[in-house]
Amino acid sequence: MDEVAARLRDRGLRNTPQRRAVLTAVERTPHVTAAEIATALQAEGAVGGLSRQGLYNVLDDLVAARLLRPLEPAGSPARFELETHDNHHHLVCRGCGRIQDVPCAIGASPCLDPGEVPGFRVDQAEVTWWGLCEACESAAS
Repeated sequence: MDEVAARLRDRGLRNTPQRRAVLTAVERTPHVTAAEIATALQAEGAVGGLSRQGLYNVLDDLVAARLLRPLEPAGSPARFELETHDNHHHLVCRGCGRIQDVPCAIGASPCLDPGEVPGFRVDQAEVTWWGLCEACESAAS
């Protein structure tokens, strides 16, 4: 059994061509939008006939199973990456929208302490830094 099929099975999901194709597309291109996934699958001829709604259903299943991690930077459509459980964060370029992974500063989750929050046990924090990548900064000069 290949690695993608094993990941699906380990998370209690059926091993379908659609799920395999979406996981493979996200693995190839991290921080990808649903539209970009659809374009890639169509160009490859993978899972012909996967509707846009079908794609969103697959993405929802993979996120719920914690195989994919959604990113939702302000002003950008949702993006997806493999859930690696490594507690990393993201840097987003205001110019071109490129997203880069940034390791957690302290290594353990959560990276931020919200103080006392009655009725909650905090186990994760998302940090997004915004700035300009080198190429956009050079172009602006």
